[in-house]
Amino acid sequence: MIRYCALLLLGIFAALPARAFDTRARAAWVYDMTTDTVLLAKNADEQLPPASMSKLMTVNMLFEALRDGRVRLDEQFAVSSRAKSMGGSTMFLNETDRPTVEELIKGIVVLSGNDACVVVAEGLAGTEEDFAKKMNERAKALGLDHSTFANASGWPHPNQRMSMHDLGRVAERLIDEFPEYYGYFALTEYPYDGRSPDNRFNRNPLLHLGIGADGLKTGHTQESGYGLVGSAVQGGRRIVFAITGLTSERERAEEAERVVNWAFRDFVQKTVAPKGTRMAEADVWLGDARRVGLVTGEDLSLLLPSLAQDRLKANVVYTGPIEAPIAEGQKLAEMQIEVPGIPNVTVPLVAEKAVAKGGFTSRIRTAFGILATRVMAEIGS
Repeated sequence: MIRYCALLLLGIFAALPARAFDTRARAAWVYDMTTDTVLLAKNADEQLPPASMSKLMTVNMLFEALRDGRVRLDEQFAVSSRAKSMGGSTMFLNETDRPTVEELIKGIVVLSGNDACVVVAEGLAGTEEDFAKKMNERAKALGLDHSTFANASGWPHPNQRMSMHDLGRVAERLIDEFPEYYGYFALTEYPYDGRSPDNRFNRNPLLHLGIGADGLKTGHTQESGYGLVGSAVQGGRRIVFAITGLTSERERAEEAERVVNWAFRDFVQKTVAPKGTRMAEADVWLGDARRVGLVTGEDLSLLLPSLAQDRLKANVVYTGPIEAPIAEGQKLAEMQIEVPGIPNVTVPLVAEKAVAKGGFTSRIRTAFGILATRVMAEIGS
């Protein structure tokens, strides 16, 4: 039977909601990586044209190939006539070039080179079509449930779609899984071979603002509008966000800065309960104790609205009574915490102490208790 236990977490600031944040973006996802907290989700799972922001998935595929030893940073790739013919943002590659993997990474991240993406796709999979198939397979394995790929560059195509949630998760993966390569995203310019000096600058408007921004990727097509996948670090906290559907470069820059300022200024990280804090108790079935404490298995740190002043509400949920034996530290329940202004937070709770299987006396006591409960129920009826 599922049991619920309502709690008030005293002494924890949270009664006042965070200041409402109404983004102008068509879709948005804002996530605090440090506390695993979604701060904003607006049409976040809607499949939309991602434009060049989908290049993050291409970069992920290349980083995985580097990690697996399939390619090296100094390895050279050939440039096909198809890659050379790509329009839009490019590195201005031609068929006589042999760019290294590192140069291609910079060409994609800084210059948003569509030609560089095709070179990578053909170098890793033979053709861009086969590379797109591998992207789809990898997306499925990574749980990117609202993404489909038809090409490596984000060139407009009906089957090139990603959600802001999925884009944010790819960004999170690039930061977490590939710290040795993530620094490329903070480069503000890359004058590849001195070609097109006016096209050497990173389009990410946040990199010059001194607000801790260090990535990731802009995007724009007529269909998608202007978008940005970004990340920033302040005071030991890192946020990742994805926005799209904005009407101009200026609006994109303004909205991205607003997102960063709101995420850091309107929330504060608090240690709510140290490891081992008893939050509730659960009934035990056929054990040498009738109840067991439910405690936090780790320090419980939450991201809370900075103007909060009162109490948090929480429900402890478990299936009980819980049959003995129970091991100390065994996960037994979940605590669902209501935080004003952001989605609810779920925290696992574990057994405070071990509970051994009861002996003959405890079994008799349990049986007698069940019998007594049934008798009283019959009398009451």
